[in-house]
Amino acid sequence: MNQTKRPPPQGWPRISSSIFYEDPAMLDWLVRAFGFEVRLKVEGDGGAIVHSELTFGEGLIMVGALGRAAPPAGVKWRSPKAVGGANTQSLCIYVDDAEAHYAHAKAAGAKIVRELTVSDYGPEHWSDRGYMAEDPEGHLWYFAQRVRNAGA
Repeated sequence: MNQTKRPPPQGWPRISSSIFYEDPAMLDWLVRAFGFEVRLKVEGDGGAIVHSELTFGEGLIMVGALGRAAPPAGVKWRSPKAVGGANTQSLCIYVDDAEAHYAHAKAAGAKIVRELTVSDYGPEHWSDRGYMAEDPEGHLWYFAQRVRNAGA
């Protein structure tokens, strides 16, 4: 079955991810530390952010449940902070300059869990220079810069 015949809605990538936080201030932290831009922010009662969309280049992530007392019935959204730091996903984002991004994120308070390193998958594949950071609620982020393409 081919799922790519119709284009996605205007301004949306074909695939995007959603992540969840407890603290509404995390939205501003992601912008400040990692360089995201806020495309949409839907505020609810008492300062809660019930939905937001952040972009990074052509990429998009949805961020929700910020400050919301409870998710909709039957849904179990949780921040890693709420489940002892467990993660079921990490996001990979390509940047133009991994060293500059690393320095900026570290200065903004990101916890570096894997220092800048080159991952070389051999001449038939590619090589990236990147690092992994953990945000204050425990989500893992991998930022990379392509340093060699496949077959180069």
